[in-house]
Amino acid sequence: MRTAEIRQRWLDFFSARGHAVVPSAPLISPDPSTLFVIAGMVPFIPYMLGEQTSPWPRATSVQKCVRTLDIEEVGKTTRHGTFFQMNGNFSFGDYFKEGAITYAWELVTGSQADGGYGFDPDSIWVTVFHDDDEAAALWKRIAGLPDERIQRRGMKDNFWSTGARGPAGPCSEIYVDRGPQYGAEGGPVVDEDRYLEIWNLVFMQYERDNGGTKESFPILGDLKQKNIDTGMGLERVAYLLQGVDNLYEIDQVRPVIDGAVQMSGRRYGADHDDDVRMRVVADHVRSGLMLMGDGVTPSNEGRGYVLRRLLRRSIRAMRLLGVDDPALPVLLPMSRDAMRDSYPELERDFDRISQVAYAEEEAFRRTLAAGTTILDTAVAGAKASAPAETGARPVLSGADAFQLHDTYGFPIDLTLEMAEEHGVDVDREAFRTLMAEQRSRARADALAKRAGHANLAAYQDLHQTLASETAKPVTFVGYTDAQARSTVVGLLVDGVPAPAATAPADVEVVLDVTPFYAEAGGQQADHGTIVLDNGARIEVDDVQAPLKGLSVHHGRLVDGTVTLGEPGTASIDTGRRQAIARAHTATHLVHKALHESLGESATQAGSLNAPSRLRFDFRSPSATPADVVAEIEARVNERLQDDLEVTDSIKPIDEARAMGAMALFGEKYGNEVRVVSIGGDWSLELCAGTHVRRSGELGLVTLLSESAIGSGVRRVDALVGAGAYGYQAKERALVGQLSGLLGARPDELAERVSGLMTKLKESEKELAALRQAQVLALAGSLASGAEQVGVTRVVAYDAGEQSPDDLRTLVLDVRSRLGDSAPSVVAVGGVAKGRPVVVVATNAAAREAGLRAGALVRTASQVLGGGGGGKDDLAQGGGSDADRLTDALAAVRTAVAS
Repeated sequence: MRTAEIRQRWLDFFSARGHAVVPSAPLISPDPSTLFVIAGMVPFIPYMLGEQTSPWPRATSVQKCVRTLDIEEVGKTTRHGTFFQMNGNFSFGDYFKEGAITYAWELVTGSQADGGYGFDPDSIWVTVFHDDDEAAALWKRIAGLPDERIQRRGMKDNFWSTGARGPAGPCSEIYVDRGPQYGAEGGPVVDEDRYLEIWNLVFMQYERDNGGTKESFPILGDLKQKNIDTGMGLERVAYLLQGVDNLYEIDQVRPVIDGAVQMSGRRYGADHDDDVRMRVVADHVRSGLMLMGDGVTPSNEGRGYVLRRLLRRSIRAMRLLGVDDPALPVLLPMSRDAMRDSYPELERDFDRISQVAYAEEEAFRRTLAAGTTILDTAVAGAKASAPAETGARPVLSGADAFQLHDTYGFPIDLTLEMAEEHGVDVDREAFRTLMAEQRSRARADALAKRAGHANLAAYQDLHQTLASETAKPVTFVGYTDAQARSTVVGLLVDGVPAPAATAPADVEVVLDVTPFYAEAGGQQADHGTIVLDNGARIEVDDVQAPLKGLSVHHGRLVDGTVTLGEPGTASIDTGRRQAIARAHTATHLVHKALHESLGESATQAGSLNAPSRLRFDFRSPSATPADVVAEIEARVNERLQDDLEVTDSIKPIDEARAMGAMALFGEKYGNEVRVVSIGGDWSLELCAGTHVRRSGELGLVTLLSESAIGSGVRRVDALVGAGAYGYQAKERALVGQLSGLLGARPDELAERVSGLMTKLKESEKELAALRQAQVLALAGSLASGAEQVGVTRVVAYDAGEQSPDDLRTLVLDVRSRLGDSAPSVVAVGGVAKGRPVVVVATNAAAREAGLRAGALVRTASQVLGGGGGGKDDLAQGGGSDADRLTDALAAVRTAVAS
């Protein structure tokens, strides 16, 4: 049974039983404490926490998920994958344990002819929480399972919670016995390889408190509403139903393994290490495809770093399989074809996805080339530092290996392989220690973020209180009104709920009705004032929405006392609002103009809408030519002159997408969305921000720059309205100044400046040639004045202000003049742009005597407060303390003498 069919059977089964079919949310997590959606229930957390009311009593989905915590295990086990799909069915106060168990048994053991999965009922085992007698009794009654196939486990294995205050409950896991050839008898408590878990039923019936451990934490009591959250691993079920031994060989993954076989000429199944590499490639290519499909692009932080690591691990694995040619142009289309039945959007967006992927592979191939040079230097240093008399193999330090891995993206496996080729070991223990320290820092950072997220508890309590008392969220009237009569319904001081506060104080205020726009979608928040009827005055400088439907006004209480229930008037700064609205409308115009000039692949990757300025990030594999940027600016201003009408309307999400409205990658939208249109259907976007009424109100838009901010992502900065006019006035004044200085008309400035630049470059070349001639003239006298240090001739000279290139030229010339009849070392220092530089060269006789340029230059660089390296015959280093250049050269003499 193909994976796409298993997926569809799941959705059809639960749809026929009254569940709303909910499309998979994007892989980008809505929770700021996590990078990706890591479980099928993540999109439903607001309903389970009570932050929002579920629009359906029961729902089902097949959710895309990414986990990379066990990335090092990928390919080595049967079930570790970074991308996976989680089938889920959910009940929000509807059915509970009996319903969940009934549905699970029907689908798992129902015949394939009737839409089930057709597992043998005699192969099914289950686990329950150790004191959940109700679940155990239901399994007996509904499924007829005997006691020995219902095993009880403790809180660690069969009790679910978020790890913080919130819903929790016992769970029941369903296992399939794969047979004695896979392990010992005795059920899942004995062997979880033979007895493979396929489905987890979570019965959310309690509320837990903070604190405790995974095996023991405080329970506050029963939830008001009991929920069901289940998760079935789609890939696990697929490899059981397809009769293969692991998830890498199912129909959605195996084609990439076959592609790796074709490219490498190696046979899958012939060598364990090669098999692991092929599985890594298949898993990571698929994960990368799905992440890029949801708008993630490679970078050095956050989600982009995870994607970069996945792609680079797959490229590196192909290299270890003997493939030096680009691999992704062959393998990525194979993964697309395997996944498109379940995700047809991959085919539609493949041009964009492939541009990003292929550019990343090409960049990593360059990194490998550069890393190889750096590794060669480190290997040479290891050899130079190895004591020759002991005969021990040289050792590359863990710090060098970690720097190659962390700074240059050079994989440790490749470092190990290439060091071995040079007869050099790697200090793996030190490397692992540094990696562990890095992971500890990352875990601490994640814990800090999670702790920050836990501080939402005060807002959650307030939100729940308001929902129970008013049965409606905060009402936003800012689309039409700049001022509103309001009542204080929530007050926090120092993040803690308070009944009152007296000036002066920093406060967070929640109003029942507000004209203030909370920061969202790249648009900055409104500023303004809240004046209460009792005379209290709050100056608002930020507005945030920590939970949907809850706007929190951050500000300074400057007069009086604010109390809960006090009425007043909320007023926004209309000048600021209009300046931001102009910027936001300009953002839509820029987005549309980019599409017209660069194509539909130039999709939005982020934005900032601030007073009179905007920043727009978009996906593009290469820089936008200057003439195209000018074309985009001209098109935007042309649309301003057309004075297009700007309107908004509320539409069902499917209707809005059918209209062609553009959506932001990774953004989570509800069933109904706000569509902002400019000029009818010329520009259509899903947007909750504020806008002007006609495009002519913008006045002028000036694009300041277009630049790269990451792999495959570009940024446009622009000024709007007053900002653009002010910039234009400054440019005009600058042009006037230059015209006066150069005695030329404005239209002659470019030609005049170009002429001056040409003359300047010619003069610089003449000066460089003169300096080089002067330096080379020194070579003869330096060689003839070489100092005898033992059996070695040494030249150590401070050349003053010189470029590194001139220093190298001088050093090589002096070494050549000294010849090879006796050991010779040449060390010349200088200062380039305020920083000291030392270049050291040795001849063949010196190297035979154990004098290596790389080691000597490191000695000098340490004196200068820096570092350096190079080959045995020529090396360069430097530092930060130019005043110690003489001491550094003396250190080279001392090193030669010793």
